[in-house]
Amino acid sequence: MFLEFIYPLVRYFTPVNVFLYLTFRSAYAALTTLLICFLFGGKIIEILRKLKIGQSIREDGPETHLAKTGTPTMGGVFIIISVLISMLFWGDLGSPMIWIVMGSFAAFGTIGFMDDFLKVRRNNSKGLPVWGKLAGQALIAITIVLILYFSGGEDITSLYIPFFKNPVIDLGWLWIPFGVLLIVAESNAVNFSDGLDGLLAGLLILVFITLAILTYITGRIDYSSYLGIPYIPGAGELTVFCLAAAGACIGFLWFNAYPAEVFMGDVGSLSLGGVIAVISLIIKKEILILVIGGVFVLEIASVVIQVCCYKIRKKRVFKMAPLHHHFELSGWPEAKVVIRFWILGGLFAIIALSTLKIQ
Repeated sequence: MFLEFIYPLVRYFTPVNVFLYLTFRSAYAALTTLLICFLFGGKIIEILRKLKIGQSIREDGPETHLAKTGTPTMGGVFIIISVLISMLFWGDLGSPMIWIVMGSFAAFGTIGFMDDFLKVRRNNSKGLPVWGKLAGQALIAITIVLILYFSGGEDITSLYIPFFKNPVIDLGWLWIPFGVLLIVAESNAVNFSDGLDGLLAGLLILVFITLAILTYITGRIDYSSYLGIPYIPGAGELTVFCLAAAGACIGFLWFNAYPAEVFMGDVGSLSLGGVIAVISLIIKKEILILVIGGVFVLEIASVVIQVCCYKIRKKRVFKMAPLHHHFELSGWPEAKVVIRFWILGGLFAIIALSTLKIQ
């Protein structure tokens, strides 16, 4: 929207041309979300506290977490609001990709909001029934994937794997169920990773910065050609969204760092997880996103392993799932678990970026 006013001014005052540069808009999108969170985060937390929108702690969780009962939750709301406001200022609203990403962001946030609302209303850790949450996620994912399938180019169904320059296989119509599965799985994997103060926000900062780099070079025909990765016209505009999301997560981390003043809630984790998967589908990094979000993969894998082993053998592999709780119950202080998982997330991001040249 801001760009609509800037375009006509360039012919009269050329210095404002800087506002049209993608790198400039991306940087200021991040700064905008960061400032919004800093300026209004405390007020929003106070409102949540007055409305008694507090976190309900799962009964089978670590005993140390019981002290967190009542901490304001649904803080992901001001992540979503700050990103959407920032995009209105700095995003190119003429880009279909921007609308697809923002639409999926808001849609998954709605599912998370409903889940959080029911938890607060019932005063326990049970929100939407599992089937209801998965059905909602699947419906949104199907809609998004069908839009991408019918509006994308001829390369949309090709599957690229790290270390391989050319697509390994053309999935054809199978790309549709594959994309739906990826979106739903990634959304839940990110949701499972939200369990310790600052853990998820820190990991998401690393993921979105990495995605910002990938979207930028994917949208540049010169860089993508040099690196041997698929060129996606218009994908560079997603860099604005990625850095806006990174800025919002940094601003949220200010209040979510140990000891947390507010929790993200499903409204934040589901929306951010879902949009990460959608971006990866658009820029043809469906497999690489599993490396970038390697910690998320480990978290959801630990849940699947724990559930399957208990049902089959009546034994638990981990002291508690998701994985971060296993290390917490093994004697690691919460802050140490968070920092070490951040380090692991950074390593996954570096490995993912290294694959751009090693192919």
